[in-house]
Amino acid sequence: MSILVTGGARSGKSRFAERLTLSLAGRALYVATGQAFDEEMKERIALHQRQRAMGGEAWTTVEEPLDVPGLLERYSGKETVLVDCLTLWLSNVLLSVEDAKDRQVLVEHEITRLEHSVRSFQGILVMVTNEVGDGIVPEYALGRLYRDLAGRMNALLARHCAQVFLVTAGIPIELKSREYLL
Repeated sequence: MSILVTGGARSGKSRFAERLTLSLAGRALYVATGQAFDEEMKERIALHQRQRAMGGEAWTTVEEPLDVPGLLERYSGKETVLVDCLTLWLSNVLLSVEDAKDRQVLVEHEITRLEHSVRSFQGILVMVTNEVGDGIVPEYALGRLYRDLAGRMNALLARHCAQVFLVTAGIPIELKSREYLL
């Protein structure tokens, strides 16, 4: 069973996803995609690590900034997995492609790999992502490409998930059961 948890920045997505994951399985693999390129991000990562440590032995953490699809294939059927977060993963993948003319095609290929890994995952998989399309239109082409890719990735993955939660102001709302079908 795959579950997607989305929402805005600092909305409580990660905390909800962690509680949800542990309510479904007493132990889980925590896939952290963030990379610490500056002091502020180092502090955020350290805070998340301290919060997970307070959970005792519930979490085994793996840092995987780029090959989340491959990791999901390796752990399918073996572990309950929480991925936090897919939009950081997308940013990592997007910025790892140096040639701007190939960037969109290569990143879309990685999103397709991720979709395949999610669709074929055996067991419990919880994924955290940001809803980035609700804000202003980014001024730069790379920002607009990121926003567009994130929106497409989220919509694509949501189709394959049994549940999709939107977290706003710390309040999770399950969306999939409320989906309006034509």
